[in-house]
Amino acid sequence: MDWNEGDNDHGNMHDNCNHGNTGHSHSHGPRAPHPFMTPFQGQFANKADQAMDISQQPKRRSHMDESASLDIVKATQFGILERCKELVDAGYDVRLPDKENVTLLHWAAINNRAELVKFYISKGSLVDQLGGDLNSSPLHWAIRQGHLPMVIQLIRYGADSSIADGEGYRALHLSILFQHMGIAAYLMAKGQEVDGPDCNGQTPLMLAAQKIIGPEPTNFLIKNNASVNAVDKVNRNTPLHCAVLAGNVDAAHILLEAGASVDAENLNGHTPIDLAHQVHSPLLIHMLNHVKQERIRSNSRCLRIVNRYRVFLQFLLCTAVLGSVGAIVDMNSESWLLKGVLLACVIGVLNLAARNFPSPGFQTLLPATALMASVFWMIVTWCLWFLPDGPSATAQALFTVNATALLYFYLRTCRTDPGSIKATEEEKKMNVLVLAEAGGLEPRIFCTSCMIKKPMRTNHCFNCDACVAKQDHHSIWTNGCIGARNHHYFILFLFSLMLMGAWMFYGCLKYWATHCVLHYEEQGLWGVVSVLVTCSPWLLSVFLLAFYHTCWSGLMLLLQLYQIAFLGLTTAERTSLTMHQRKQRQPVPLKQNPYNLGVMRNLASFFQLRCCGLFKPAIIDWTQQFPPGRDQHGFGHTDLV
Repeated sequence: MDWNEGDNDHGNMHDNCNHGNTGHSHSHGPRAPHPFMTPFQGQFANKADQAMDISQQPKRRSHMDESASLDIVKATQFGILERCKELVDAGYDVRLPDKENVTLLHWAAINNRAELVKFYISKGSLVDQLGGDLNSSPLHWAIRQGHLPMVIQLIRYGADSSIADGEGYRALHLSILFQHMGIAAYLMAKGQEVDGPDCNGQTPLMLAAQKIIGPEPTNFLIKNNASVNAVDKVNRNTPLHCAVLAGNVDAAHILLEAGASVDAENLNGHTPIDLAHQVHSPLLIHMLNHVKQERIRSNSRCLRIVNRYRVFLQFLLCTAVLGSVGAIVDMNSESWLLKGVLLACVIGVLNLAARNFPSPGFQTLLPATALMASVFWMIVTWCLWFLPDGPSATAQALFTVNATALLYFYLRTCRTDPGSIKATEEEKKMNVLVLAEAGGLEPRIFCTSCMIKKPMRTNHCFNCDACVAKQDHHSIWTNGCIGARNHHYFILFLFSLMLMGAWMFYGCLKYWATHCVLHYEEQGLWGVVSVLVTCSPWLLSVFLLAFYHTCWSGLMLLLQLYQIAFLGLTTAERTSLTMHQRKQRQPVPLKQNPYNLGVMRNLASFFQLRCCGLFKPAIIDWTQQFPPGRDQHGFGHTDLV
């Protein structure tokens, strides 16, 4: 950043907001113009006698030509090393602060002038010298501007990250306050305590909950083991108290999911619910009361059992609902009013169950359990409706093989690890240090949610809260990710499900032809439908259910096979590249990518087919495939996904 990009105050790059527990704002009085404006600053008074007209400032084109006339401060701001050396050699004391108590090292740090920082420290500059209205160190200035390389350089030279500035903020607090997650990750990897208090007794999580609207960086800190029930030194407020006082609904939601106490009392005896009433936030009041009731209910033995066997119980519920609907429709009674009343009762029971089940888990599991309930009734229909008509032994054997394969591949898809990238706490810290010091602590290489270095073709799944190697998508039908290690099982599951639908069509058509009187020429379409409803409403329901599952599974199977065979890409990669190409004037065809080996080799590598040595599939562990260098990122890596 050049010194003429804006006028502001020496070192005062902090917001003039209230500390949640101090109850007063900070006022610093009139200040001199400062060339670095940041989004967190309040209103600063400029001294008239120090104001500079923009037209009188040196133009960018003439910086080098006029370098001989620049004083050492401006030369430092511009990063003109030779001019600075000339002035220092002429006797300028690098430790000497200007009239605003700002040193040359501060100016070099805020402008990310690495060579000048090295030069000034070699000439005796104090790396932790405080200056400016906020009494900040050069490290504080670099953090506020988000200069990670400069932060690394200053810490290498011995900068103390535990020093507080004039407002009491330490290095980690500033990185969180200014939402520089890469710097925060680096500081924690270097040993900064995630729950270390500032001079006001607040942890970084409290500051995030109070001052940053939105889920980040609250979510980032919680994933790095920040305490959700820590209290400050002044009012004994927890992070949830701070979020409620600030009206930060996103942060409050994340804190509640992480187990923050809704009954914790501060120094005045107020709980977060009490504070929600004080700030008149109906949404927060409803959220906190709902969580409190859910936690009270979850302590009951009955609900603990329900949570433990939630998948099985929800499968039974879906099976019972589908069976009840089919049985009611198939009743011999001619009274549609009675059938309507019974169907309304079933819907009421389903609604009651949805209210009593843990709602997030119930909703996420519903598609998967409903699918398995559908398959269950398809198998029952085959056994009770179609087998008595005596299908051939071949048909019975093929159906049995199909049903077995469907269940097997579905379970393998659900139970197989999709390729989640895992690392120990020490490995995470080492990854942060290595990547940061190599200049690769970027979102396309480093995942701030998992704190890991991402292999090639890896995406972070927010549903699973994990990075998945060669992730294709998150499937609602399996309630999990489809990735490198279970993708082929998912394809075979789709194929088996589509065949199951075909068997249902075959059985229904044979049954209707045998047991129902159908004359399309005489009855017409509506007459045929009426006959089918009268003949066997259950079979018509199963037919429609099978038609639905066959349609989505068949379409998804075709799309998946096209991407695998003809493109060599995953769904996530194809979507990302399609969006990327729309921004390019001359887009490159999707087929032209380094992962496309040709149709036969793509299929052989995906399914690991050898065919008695005819194919040599590429065996790649995508959880261990990293980009070859900092500037050589794999095609389809996170910079595109």
